[in-house]
Amino acid sequence: MKRLAALMLSALVALPAIAKDQLHLYNWNNYIAPETIKRFEAECKCEVVQTYYSDNEELLAKLAAGAKGYDILVPTGNAVEALIKGGQLQPLDKSKLPNVVNVDPAYLNTSFDPGNKFSVPYAMSTTILGYNDAKMKELGLPTNTWAAIFDPKLLEKVKGRVTVLDSASELFAAALIHLGYSANDTDEKHWRQAADLIKKAKPYWAAFNASSYIKELTVGNIWLVHGYSNDIFQANLDAQAAGRKFRIVQGMPKEGAVLAVDSMVIPKDAPRADLAHKFINFMLDGKNSAELTNLIGSGNPNMDAARYIKPELKALPAVFPPKDVQARLVQLQDLTAAQRRLRSRMWTEIKAR
Repeated sequence: MKRLAALMLSALVALPAIAKDQLHLYNWNNYIAPETIKRFEAECKCEVVQTYYSDNEELLAKLAAGAKGYDILVPTGNAVEALIKGGQLQPLDKSKLPNVVNVDPAYLNTSFDPGNKFSVPYAMSTTILGYNDAKMKELGLPTNTWAAIFDPKLLEKVKGRVTVLDSASELFAAALIHLGYSANDTDEKHWRQAADLIKKAKPYWAAFNASSYIKELTVGNIWLVHGYSNDIFQANLDAQAAGRKFRIVQGMPKEGAVLAVDSMVIPKDAPRADLAHKFINFMLDGKNSAELTNLIGSGNPNMDAARYIKPELKALPAVFPPKDVQARLVQLQDLTAAQRRLRSRMWTEIKAR
């Protein structure tokens, strides 16, 4: 009997551990709080495996190259449009998403996804300026205009202390707006003007940076960035937590800026569409959605979240733009294949110089 018990015990030890259910989330850097992830994992009794991207073009390129295994993606509107056109998403089962009633109708029923067959809004951000208040005040530089990152006369004072997003769509949009055009202008002549503007400013920039610029702002290595509002918010929190003597402030360009409404979508070949629907409905709950704003500083399209959001965040124009600022914000549109190739060639030339 002892030998039998020993054999049974050794057999149990040899059995592999029962694998936890996993939800694979492909999301932007710094776009969900760890606390939120832990709470969802406890609720669904699963593990959330996160992978990150720093630009919509990176997301689209990876999927085009055959990347699979993701259950949830969080692309911006123009990328959602491209994914729908490419037949890469599966329709949402609205019967599993009762919390969709919490979403502000102003962000639903878009031209590229009528009836929200494939997507539901997650959070929002603006692409603006972020700056070290002490340094910019000391240098007497403006912080409410795109000239701050494009005008060589201004850049001379902050040479090597500026980063811009490593994103063709975002940087071209800022350059076009600075030149007086629409962020969605597709005139090749205007694009070439924007490319020339970028090339002239590039020698003054430290880097094209879409991820580590948060840390660089926090420690004081970089004084001015072209970046996402929620990243700039995070940099300021980190600076305060580290006891820095400066603040990282959001600067809204007077000429206008890009508004990104990011949505949750399920890839056509998602292994766990069931868990994906649970996650979407979880994030559409008012309290959970409010946590996105309270902890990472994202804008919020969820009406029920409003009562849980901290008043000081509601007062930030880059997070909750007032009407006069809203009028100067624009969402980027998808490009045709030919336009995408042209901009890609221009971008390659810019990066190579």
